[in-house]
Amino acid sequence: MVDQNKPLALIAGAGPGLGQSLMHRFASGGFNVIGFTRSAKTLDGGLSVQSLDLTDPQAVNDTVGNIIVEHGAPKVVIHNPAKLVIEAFTDTTVQDYESTWRTMALSAAILGQTVLMPMVRAGGGSFLVSGATASLRGGAKFSAFASAKFALRGLTQSIAREFQSSGIHVAHIILDGIIDSPQSRDLHSLDPSKMMSPADIAEVYWQTAHQPASTWSHEIDLRPRSEAF
Repeated sequence: MVDQNKPLALIAGAGPGLGQSLMHRFASGGFNVIGFTRSAKTLDGGLSVQSLDLTDPQAVNDTVGNIIVEHGAPKVVIHNPAKLVIEAFTDTTVQDYESTWRTMALSAAILGQTVLMPMVRAGGGSFLVSGATASLRGGAKFSAFASAKFALRGLTQSIAREFQSSGIHVAHIILDGIIDSPQSRDLHSLDPSKMMSPADIAEVYWQTAHQPASTWSHEIDLRPRSEAF
Protein backbone atom coordinates (compact mmCIF):
# COMPACT_ATOMS: atom_id res chain seq x y z
CA MET A 1 0.00 0.00 0.00
CA VAL A 2 1.41 3.36 -1.05
CA ASP A 3 1.36 6.04 1.63
CA GLN A 4 0.10 9.16 -0.13
CA ASN A 5 1.71 11.31 2.55
CA LYS A 6 5.21 10.21 1.55
CA PRO A 7 7.18 11.94 -1.25
CA LEU A 8 7.70 9.96 -4.44
CA ALA A 9 11.07 8.99 -5.94
CA LEU A 10 11.38 7.49 -9.42
CA ILE A 11 14.53 5.53 -10.30
CA ALA A 12 15.08 4.93 -14.02
CA GLY A 13 17.63 2.18 -14.49
CA ALA A 14 16.87 0.28 -11.29
CA GLY A 15 18.91 -2.80 -12.06
CA PRO A 16 21.22 -4.72 -9.70
CA GLY A 17 23.93 -2.65 -8.07
CA LEU A 18 23.53 1.11 -7.98
CA GLY A 19 19.92 1.26 -9.20
CA GLN A 20 18.61 -1.01 -6.48
CA SER A 21 20.83 0.62 -3.85
CA LEU A 22 19.24 3.94 -4.79
CA MET A 23 15.80 2.45 -4.36
CA HIS A 24 16.64 1.08 -0.91
CA ARG A 25 18.27 4.34 0.23
CA PHE A 26 15.33 6.53 -0.71
CA ALA A 27 12.84 4.03 0.68
CA SER A 28 14.71 3.98 3.99
CA GLY A 29 14.56 7.79 3.97
CA GLY A 30 10.78 7.80 3.88
CA PHE A 31 10.03 7.94 0.16
CA ASN A 32 7.62 5.92 -1.89
CA VAL A 33 9.98 4.51 -4.52
CA ILE A 34 9.20 3.10 -7.96
CA GLY A 35 11.95 1.80 -10.21
CA PHE A 36 12.04 1.10 -13.94
CA THR A 37 13.99 -1.47 -15.93
CA ARG A 38 13.20 -3.64 -18.92
CA SER A 39 12.10 -6.46 -16.58
CA ALA A 40 9.60 -6.11 -13.74
CA LYS A 41 10.52 -7.53 -10.34
CA THR A 42 9.89 -7.13 -6.63
CA LEU A 43 12.87 -6.38 -4.39
CA ASP A 44 13.41 -7.05 -0.71
CA GLY A 45 11.13 -4.85 1.33
CA GLY A 46 8.40 -5.03 -1.30
CA LEU A 47 9.94 -2.35 -3.52
CA SER A 48 8.40 -2.27 -7.00
CA VAL A 49 10.44 -2.31 -10.21
CA GLN A 50 8.24 -1.89 -13.26
CA SER A 51 9.03 -2.98 -16.79
CA LEU A 52 9.43 0.07 -19.03
CA ASP A 53 11.27 0.86 -22.26
CA LEU A 54 12.66 4.27 -21.38
CA THR A 55 13.42 5.01 -25.05
CA ASP A 56 9.73 4.75 -25.99
CA PRO A 57 8.14 8.19 -25.46
CA GLN A 58 4.57 6.90 -25.52
CA ALA A 59 5.30 4.14 -23.02
CA VAL A 60 7.09 6.54 -20.68
CA ASN A 61 4.34 9.13 -20.98
CA ASP A 62 1.64 6.55 -20.27
CA THR A 63 3.39 4.74 -17.41
CA VAL A 64 4.90 7.72 -15.62
CA GLY A 65 1.87 9.87 -16.36
CA ASN A 66 -0.41 7.32 -14.69
CA ILE A 67 1.91 7.19 -11.66
CA ILE A 68 1.77 10.98 -11.36
CA VAL A 69 -2.02 10.97 -11.60
CA GLU A 70 -2.23 8.32 -8.87
CA HIS A 71 0.55 9.43 -6.51
CA GLY A 72 1.34 13.04 -7.41
CA ALA A 73 4.46 14.49 -8.97
CA PRO A 74 7.78 12.96 -7.89
CA LYS A 75 10.04 14.87 -5.53
CA VAL A 76 13.14 13.06 -6.80
CA VAL A 77 13.83 11.54 -10.22
CA ILE A 78 17.08 9.69 -10.90
CA HIS A 79 18.23 8.77 -14.41
CA ASN A 80 20.62 5.83 -14.17
CA PRO A 81 20.39 3.67 -17.36
CA ALA A 82 23.66 2.74 -19.04
CA LYS A 83 24.77 0.70 -22.03
CA LEU A 84 28.48 -0.05 -22.28
CA VAL A 85 30.04 -0.82 -25.67
CA ILE A 86 33.80 -1.48 -25.77
CA GLU A 87 34.97 -1.89 -29.35
CA ALA A 88 37.72 -0.61 -31.60
CA PHE A 89 36.50 2.43 -33.50
CA THR A 90 36.57 0.60 -36.86
CA ASP A 91 34.52 -2.24 -35.38
CA THR A 92 31.92 -0.02 -33.69
CA THR A 93 28.70 -0.17 -35.69
CA VAL A 94 26.12 2.49 -36.40
CA GLN A 95 23.75 0.37 -34.30
CA ASP A 96 26.21 0.60 -31.38
CA TYR A 97 26.20 4.40 -31.56
CA GLU A 98 22.43 4.57 -31.84
CA SER A 99 21.73 2.11 -29.04
CA THR A 100 24.08 3.79 -26.56
CA TRP A 101 22.68 7.23 -27.40
CA ARG A 102 19.08 6.05 -27.14
CA THR A 103 19.70 4.23 -23.84
CA MET A 104 21.43 7.14 -22.13
CA ALA A 105 20.74 10.50 -23.79
CA LEU A 106 17.38 9.99 -25.48
CA SER A 107 15.88 8.25 -22.45
CA ALA A 108 16.90 11.18 -20.23
CA ALA A 109 15.24 13.65 -22.61
CA ILE A 110 12.04 11.60 -22.69
CA LEU A 111 11.99 11.18 -18.92
CA GLY A 112 12.68 14.86 -18.35
CA GLN A 113 9.91 15.97 -20.69
CA THR A 114 7.52 13.71 -18.79
CA VAL A 115 8.35 14.67 -15.20
CA LEU A 116 9.82 18.17 -15.06
CA MET A 117 6.73 20.29 -15.60
CA PRO A 118 4.64 18.30 -13.10
CA MET A 119 7.51 18.73 -10.61
CA VAL A 120 7.59 22.48 -11.24
CA ARG A 121 3.83 22.74 -10.70
CA ALA A 122 4.17 20.74 -7.48
CA GLY A 123 6.79 23.11 -6.08
CA GLY A 124 10.11 21.67 -7.25
CA GLY A 125 12.36 18.69 -6.66
CA SER A 126 15.57 17.04 -7.80
CA PHE A 127 16.47 15.50 -11.16
CA LEU A 128 19.74 13.57 -10.79
CA VAL A 129 21.68 12.00 -13.66
CA SER A 130 24.40 9.33 -13.53
CA GLY A 131 27.51 10.19 -15.51
CA ALA A 132 30.84 8.40 -15.91
CA THR A 133 34.53 8.97 -16.57
CA ALA A 134 33.54 8.88 -20.24
CA SER A 135 31.37 11.97 -19.68
CA LEU A 136 34.62 13.96 -19.52
CA ARG A 137 37.04 12.17 -21.79
CA GLY A 138 36.76 9.61 -24.54
CA GLY A 139 39.04 6.61 -24.23
CA ALA A 140 40.24 4.18 -26.86
CA LYS A 141 37.52 1.65 -27.72
CA PHE A 142 34.86 3.74 -25.92
CA SER A 143 33.74 5.91 -28.84
CA ALA A 144 30.07 4.85 -28.68
CA PHE A 145 29.82 5.00 -24.90
CA ALA A 146 31.75 8.27 -24.55
CA SER A 147 29.85 10.06 -27.30
CA ALA A 148 26.55 9.15 -25.63
CA LYS A 149 27.80 10.15 -22.17
CA PHE A 150 29.07 13.49 -23.55
CA ALA A 151 25.61 14.05 -25.03
CA LEU A 152 23.97 13.18 -21.72
CA ARG A 153 26.19 15.64 -19.85
CA GLY A 154 25.35 18.45 -22.28
CA LEU A 155 21.65 17.66 -22.06
CA THR A 156 21.83 17.76 -18.26
CA GLN A 157 23.56 21.15 -18.31
CA SER A 158 20.87 22.55 -20.60
CA ILE A 159 18.05 21.22 -18.43
CA ALA A 160 19.72 22.67 -15.32
CA ARG A 161 20.03 26.13 -16.82
CA GLU A 162 16.41 26.07 -17.95
CA PHE A 163 14.76 24.64 -14.82
CA GLN A 164 16.91 25.68 -11.86
CA SER A 165 15.07 28.98 -11.48
CA SER A 166 11.79 27.02 -11.39
CA GLY A 167 12.88 25.06 -8.32
CA ILE A 168 14.33 21.94 -9.97
CA HIS A 169 17.77 20.91 -8.72
CA VAL A 170 19.44 19.21 -11.69
CA ALA A 171 22.73 17.47 -10.90
CA HIS A 172 25.11 15.34 -12.96
CA ILE A 173 27.07 12.84 -10.88
CA ILE A 174 30.26 11.49 -12.47
CA LEU A 175 31.09 7.96 -11.34
CA ASP A 176 34.84 7.72 -11.95
CA GLY A 177 35.57 4.13 -11.07
CA ILE A 178 34.28 0.56 -11.13
CA ILE A 179 31.06 0.01 -9.18
CA ASP A 180 31.32 -3.03 -6.93
CA SER A 181 29.13 -5.98 -7.90
CA PRO A 182 29.64 -9.73 -8.34
CA GLN A 183 29.80 -9.17 -12.10
CA SER A 184 32.40 -6.40 -11.88
CA ARG A 185 34.52 -8.44 -9.46
CA ASP A 186 34.60 -11.28 -11.98
CA LEU A 187 35.22 -9.00 -14.95
CA HIS A 188 37.91 -6.76 -13.47
CA SER A 189 39.48 -8.99 -10.79
CA LEU A 190 39.70 -5.99 -8.48
CA ASP A 191 39.91 -5.86 -4.72
CA PRO A 192 36.49 -4.57 -3.53
CA SER A 193 38.30 -1.85 -1.55
CA LYS A 194 39.35 -0.36 -4.89
CA MET A 195 35.80 -0.26 -6.23
CA MET A 196 32.87 2.04 -5.53
CA SER A 197 30.28 0.77 -3.07
CA PRO A 198 26.74 1.10 -4.53
CA ALA A 199 25.39 1.92 -1.08
CA ASP A 200 27.99 4.68 -0.62
CA ILE A 201 27.16 6.15 -4.03
CA ALA A 202 23.46 6.05 -3.19
CA GLU A 203 24.19 8.00 -0.01
CA VAL A 204 25.74 10.81 -2.08
CA TYR A 205 22.67 10.91 -4.33
CA TRP A 206 20.53 11.18 -1.20
CA GLN A 207 22.66 14.03 0.12
CA THR A 208 22.60 15.81 -3.25
CA ALA A 209 18.82 15.57 -3.47
CA HIS A 210 18.62 17.24 -0.06
CA GLN A 211 21.07 20.09 -0.54
CA PRO A 212 19.68 23.45 0.61
CA ALA A 213 18.65 25.73 -2.23
CA SER A 214 21.34 28.26 -1.34
CA THR A 215 24.10 25.72 -2.10
CA TRP A 216 23.09 23.46 -4.98
CA SER A 217 25.79 21.43 -6.72
CA HIS A 218 25.38 20.83 -10.43
CA GLU A 219 28.26 18.41 -10.98
CA ILE A 220 29.89 16.07 -8.49
CA ASP A 221 32.65 13.57 -9.24
CA LEU A 222 33.03 10.42 -7.15
CA ARG A 223 35.92 7.96 -7.16
CA PRO A 224 37.64 5.49 -4.82
CA ARG A 225 40.65 6.90 -3.03
CA SER A 226 42.86 4.49 -5.02
CA GLU A 227 41.64 5.82 -8.40
CA ALA A 228 44.09 8.00 -10.36
CA PHE A 229 42.62 11.12 -11.97
